[in-house]
Amino acid sequence: MLQYLPMILLGVLLNAVAQLALKQGMRQIGEFEFALANALPVGWQVGTNPFVAFGLALYVVSVGIWILVLSRVEVSLAYPMLSVGYVVNALAAWWLFGENLTPTRIAGIAVICFGVWLLSRS
Repeated sequence: MLQYLPMILLGVLLNAVAQLALKQGMRQIGEFEFALANALPVGWQVGTNPFVAFGLALYVVSVGIWILVLSRVEVSLAYPMLSVGYVVNALAAWWLFGENLTPTRIAGIAVICFGVWLLSRS
């Protein structure tokens, strides 16, 4: 699996950046009421937001890479590596968006890192 680790990490990082792009797009749009009357105006705002479009495009690329990964690596080993995305997103959201990074979240991130390290050694 070690030889496929760069491909796995690329897919995970693209997925993480996609999440961050979607978050930025939705920060620009702001909160909205989830109602049928808003479907077209909010849908238009979401669909034409460049950050949302970029995030969705990154998702498409990351899925393509993930399909390649799954053709080469056991899903029971590859899937837990997606947890690295939680770490990347938590740190990036703290840095970019000023989101809270509490001691409890940091402890959770440490547990995730330890678990991914254990899995990568098997």
